[in-house]
Amino acid sequence: MSKNILITGCSSGLGLALTNYYLQKNYKVFGISRNKPDIKNKNFTFYSFDLSNISLIKKELNDFIVSIKDINTVFLNAGMLGEIKELNKLAIEEMRKVYDLNVYANKEVLDVLANTNTKNIIALSSGASKNAAKGWASYSLSKAGLNMLVSLYSKELVNTKVLSVAPGVIQTPMTDYIRHEIDDDIFTSAKVLKAGVIQKPLEAAQKLDALINRIDEFESGSFVDVRLI
Repeated sequence: MSKNILITGCSSGLGLALTNYYLQKNYKVFGISRNKPDIKNKNFTFYSFDLSNISLIKKELNDFIVSIKDINTVFLNAGMLGEIKELNKLAIEEMRKVYDLNVYANKEVLDVLANTNTKNIIALSSGASKNAAKGWASYSLSKAGLNMLVSLYSKELVNTKVLSVAPGVIQTPMTDYIRHEIDDDIFTSAKVLKAGVIQKPLEAAQKLDALINRIDEFESGSFVDVRLI
């Protein structure tokens, strides 16, 4: 029987790689993002929606998500980095925009998923949720909040394995921005990122699938860094 996969932020980067990866495995993939990826596959069902419209998530997405029968895995992948700059120069409005998408949008989607038969939920987090680095305030705070959101929901979604997962550094528009536009003399974390291993999106997708195959090893609600397993 073909497995059903739900992916948010499916139009680029890791989300697009996951979409193509599971379609190649003949899974049925349901994707949500603002822009439709250039995919022509009978097993791909797309719903266009901007998840930053938090107040509309349940109204717009409930029927689409609930109609998916027996979801094997959900990848809560949609998110944003925000601007890399010193914390004392960040406006609350800038930080709130990142937190809203990275945390509260996922909260609304998780509420809808509570009314489905879903086996696994993977919320895409980051090592930045655990490591404080100059310039990453909006992103780090939001991903730390996402980790706690996952931990809290694991106490309620008792029939679903919910994990917060850091996939490692991936070559995406986000990391291209950091590597090419950020002054690494001011923000030393950018220098570390440039010198480290950067995965292609497909590599990261394959590692996440390998994690799914080992998911029983991990306690629901926990944070997992794929680089450490």
